[in-house]
Amino acid sequence: MGACTSKPSIFSGDNITVAGDCATLPVKSGASNDDDVNSHETKKDEPNVSKKSPFFPFYSPSPAHYLFSKKSPARSPATNASSNSTPMRFFKRPFPPPSPAKHIRSLLARRHGTVKPNESAIPEGHESEVGGGGGAGLDKSFGFSKNFENKYEMGEEVGRGHFGYTCKAKFKKGEVKGQEVAVKVIPKSKMTTAIAIEDVRREVKILRALTGHNNLVKLYDAYEDPDNVYIVMELCEGGELLDRILSRGGKYTEDDAKSVMIQILKVVAFCHLQGVVHRDLKPENFLFTSKDENAQLKAIDFGLSDFVKPDERLNDIVGSAYYVAPEVLHRSYSTEADVWSIGVIAYILLCGSRPFWARTESGIFRAVLKADPSFDEQPWPTLSSEAKDFVKRLLNKDPRKRMTAAQALGHPWIKNSHNIEVPLDILIFKLMKAYMRSSALRKAALRALSKTLTVDELYYLKEQFALLGPNKNGTISFDNVKTALMTHATDAMKEARMHDFLASLNALQYRRMDFEEFCAAALSVHQLEALDRWEQHARCAYEIFEKEGNRAIMIEELASELGLSPSVPVHAVLHDWLRHTDGKLSFLGFAKLLHGVSSRSITKVQ
Repeated sequence: MGACTSKPSIFSGDNITVAGDCATLPVKSGASNDDDVNSHETKKDEPNVSKKSPFFPFYSPSPAHYLFSKKSPARSPATNASSNSTPMRFFKRPFPPPSPAKHIRSLLARRHGTVKPNESAIPEGHESEVGGGGGAGLDKSFGFSKNFENKYEMGEEVGRGHFGYTCKAKFKKGEVKGQEVAVKVIPKSKMTTAIAIEDVRREVKILRALTGHNNLVKLYDAYEDPDNVYIVMELCEGGELLDRILSRGGKYTEDDAKSVMIQILKVVAFCHLQGVVHRDLKPENFLFTSKDENAQLKAIDFGLSDFVKPDERLNDIVGSAYYVAPEVLHRSYSTEADVWSIGVIAYILLCGSRPFWARTESGIFRAVLKADPSFDEQPWPTLSSEAKDFVKRLLNKDPRKRMTAAQALGHPWIKNSHNIEVPLDILIFKLMKAYMRSSALRKAALRALSKTLTVDELYYLKEQFALLGPNKNGTISFDNVKTALMTHATDAMKEARMHDFLASLNALQYRRMDFEEFCAAALSVHQLEALDRWEQHARCAYEIFEKEGNRAIMIEELASELGLSPSVPVHAVLHDWLRHTDGKLSFLGFAKLLHGVSSRSITKVQ
């Protein structure tokens, strides 16, 4: 079925069927993620998952919503973490599968060791050797604490799923005696693949690494005995964000949506700065601490999350169908994929329907890849232009043009009504690194472009520069960057990633950078290119460049400036970059120079 972009109104009787090849694709991680540890309301006599939902087109019953029901389907990941952390992950296929949904379903079965003979045509290394045999021969020792029963008194079961169950519990001793917690119990007998074991190990590792944010569910500790793993976490009894949306008739007011988005953006920006990508952001994975209307929102379920370096790209298809980013389906993505998911949540909050809709998984994926969200139907014409711009800049299909979570907190839609401190953004370090490796000519072009920035665009850069703690003379150096990173990094990041991160910025050790140059170094050309006023930016910048930095330049000199290798046909690649009248950089060449020479364009010419 092709991409279906027309969506029924939120109270129509046009139902979403959720059975077989249908709308929801919750992709959760192995043994560790079948249970949402923090959704603690007992579900009784739940409807069969194939039952239609007559109310809201953005809501399809999902295993996250019918939490822990015996009737709910297993929530499993399509694939898993990066090759560094996931054992035995090899893809050997001569051509892509005809449907992403078919590909994902085959991976789900293989992950849980349920592949039947001749069921799937996609071999994946030796996974089948460890799957389907009850986990025989697998190392199920995690190194977690062993004395769970001495510290906690188990209470009532609040949920059950395919891989385990969740109970309330109380501390037995100490100052917190009697305090309630949630305990996710995962039987080791359910861990039938190496991937499922790694899922549990990695989820605990990430939760430990991210300790300390107000909008992040708190991990107390992890325990194990010969039979089970016990993950002890904060008890959140306020229900899912999804339930709140439904209780409000499908949508929020702009002001209420802002307060939700601020909390989501803060925790995601924090995760990204620490080098963690969540990969399954959706309303079901945000819980309120209590039933109070103004209760704090907490991000949960890090079983699909993974560590990612600033320049690293992940390639496994994970997430939930309606919220998955286009680049995830293209199998090359990073932290920007989380921002896309936030954009989908923002769209739902504001209008009550999904931006990409279809009746089948394959249809959803095609809509995500090809269709554009509608901003013409009600209530969009009645919403502010800032709200629409905010959502559009989160749902840009090009991840390079998408706002980061930190930038979104500085967007006019939020900052004009809330006094929010913009957090330190991981993106500025990637951009600064690229700037310092650029040619003198490109640096001059970027400085010209930085002089055309508007007040709103400069606001984010001013906030970032202030967070780097400039010296009294108004400049920053390597020491400022190091101090800022150490201040905002968790202990886990300091130990595991700080050295490599700082090594990439070594060029700052021998120089100082004032705010004007910082703007040139930390601006994103791709993000500016996504704006309606990009042509005006570029033309104004070129005029400045003509006056201050443009000069006659030989094509060989330009090739040397750009660092092109002798094997590149420079005359074919750079022919249009120079004006034939005076040998100076043309406007086309200036615009291309801002981006740099891409390997893709060189390959095309060759």
